[in-house]
Amino acid sequence: MELREREAAQRGRTLRHYQVWVPYRRISPNLKRAVLVAEDDAFWQHEGIDMEQLKISIRNDIVKGQAIRGGSTITQQLAKNLYLSPSRDPLRKMRELIIARRLEAALSKTRIFEIYLNVIEWGDGIWGVEAAARSYFGTSAAALSPEQAALLAGAIINPRVYSPAHPNARLLRRQRIILSRMGGYVPPPVVPVVNNAQEPGADEQAAEIANDTNERADDSGADPNVEIATPAPLPGAEESPRTARPQQ
Repeated sequence: MELREREAAQRGRTLRHYQVWVPYRRISPNLKRAVLVAEDDAFWQHEGIDMEQLKISIRNDIVKGQAIRGGSTITQQLAKNLYLSPSRDPLRKMRELIIARRLEAALSKTRIFEIYLNVIEWGDGIWGVEAAARSYFGTSAAALSPEQAALLAGAIINPRVYSPAHPNARLLRRQRIILSRMGGYVPPPVVPVVNNAQEPGADEQAAEIANDTNERADDSGADPNVEIATPAPLPGAEESPRTARPQQ
């Protein structure tokens, strides 16, 4: 968000900020399935990093002679969105991997997915699924149809180019592919977590993860100039519970 605000300021305009936090239980199952199919169908199985996809991405990047990109899980994308710049610097990618593992250790899968769906960019000044549902379809995140959910999920690859309000041919093709795969994807049931100890707030968890990651990077000799920031406090939420993976 801060990056988009700086970019807007450089162009002499004020970026609108439309974001409405919605708890996990009030997000349509259609949207959850569509995003998992489009972005990370192994989300419930891996521990933040999909090693098979990462190996494929690295191999392809070596062949093409480019920096590491792609193969990012939902947890990695959340790590980048919360803490890091969008640069393709290999050191930034290394920090992303470390933070992703820390997020998986600190938060439940449901909490990670909930935060992700509430903070990802879905258009110019539009952040999170509730704001996207209202902006593009005049409905709530809870009421999204399969077709609407697949269109939103297909736009995540590049929300500043692919607009659900004016879908181009490629976005419509992604929508069809996602729809065809949604029916066969059934997320596992979520087992409630019973913990009598009070859990730290999301902002405290974020600060701890960021500090730990900085210490690890310092110990490893990583470049301290790679951008990393602690996000603003996130609203509390209850515990409840690859078309082709897009290039990041």
